[in-house]
Amino acid sequence: MRTIKNLSGSMILISRGFCILAFLFSGMILNCQSSKDTAVKLVRVDDKHKVDVFVNSSFFTSYQYPENIEKPFLFPVNAPDGSVITRGYPIEPRKGERIDHPHHIGIWFNYGNVNGLDFWNNSSAIPADKKDSYGHIVHQKIVKAVSGKKGILEVVLNWDDNKGNTLLTENTRYIFSGDKNSRTIDHISTLTAINGPVTIGDSKEGMFAIRVDRAFEMPSNESLIFTDDKGNPTTVKAIDNTGVTGIYTSSKGLKGDSVWGTRNDWVILTGAKDNVTISMAIFDNPKNTGYPAYAHTRGYGLFSFNNFGQNSYDPKQEKRSYKIEKGQSVTLYHRFYVQSGSELTPEKANTIFKEFLKTY
Repeated sequence: MRTIKNLSGSMILISRGFCILAFLFSGMILNCQSSKDTAVKLVRVDDKHKVDVFVNSSFFTSYQYPENIEKPFLFPVNAPDGSVITRGYPIEPRKGERIDHPHHIGIWFNYGNVNGLDFWNNSSAIPADKKDSYGHIVHQKIVKAVSGKKGILEVVLNWDDNKGNTLLTENTRYIFSGDKNSRTIDHISTLTAINGPVTIGDSKEGMFAIRVDRAFEMPSNESLIFTDDKGNPTTVKAIDNTGVTGIYTSSKGLKGDSVWGTRNDWVILTGAKDNVTISMAIFDNPKNTGYPAYAHTRGYGLFSFNNFGQNSYDPKQEKRSYKIEKGQSVTLYHRFYVQSGSELTPEKANTIFKEFLKTY
């Protein structure tokens, strides 16, 4: 503990990096920040099947693994200013948002063709007699949930068919970090074939993804129909564009709809919510199979990077598949970044990308 004087002679008591008393006769307030202010805190809430994540004592997101949903996910996700950047539907529907694609929940990681099973599109919307064509990702255990300068969450998941047979075991590490104006999630996932060889086929439905709040969609006056790999159509209806301001920018310099189906180191999505500029970005890593990943970026709010699709994005390319032999693994590295108060520039995105490469 120590005492210091400010320029006006007022006494300020400092203890362990915290300002306990800061009363200045000039009427000014002294802003003090300790290393603890930038700490990440993980709080397990086992009875609610979730782990809450706080940065600078502010809620950031929750890792959720409910038993009645076909995969774990991060939801909701907040920007540093407190704005919710994820769509609410189907967990917490909000007025005025789209209600398509019920399998798009928060931030998630899965794929549309694993030994022919569709893990991506599975949801409560799939009839019981169709479920055998779909896979479930089932949370098994939390290995580690550590708070600190960075928060580390390690989990084990099983990629199961509808009968409960496990194709892949997923060991995933989330590394959460942040400061006053930004938040970062590093998602490192190792997929291991444990009961036999597993083939990851060519599909546009993947892989590391977020479904964003209405404010970050791209304005559109058209109703659009999107078809999954099984030919099932989904209509995305045109709705009021008030407050809809999203725009994609890719590492190749492309903008808007032209980003979809291109390969990139990173893609930025920028918009404004409640008059605050917010940018988010997904980063690929050269260590990943299929690098650079294809951007599965839809104007209606799906923002995803796919390392395994190819022909599904570009019919001129051959169909690609990746085989994991029994006992073998593949590891994928992705980074999600969000900042409040200013637009993320391509120059800064390149800097973040280089830092990501040095870290892993």
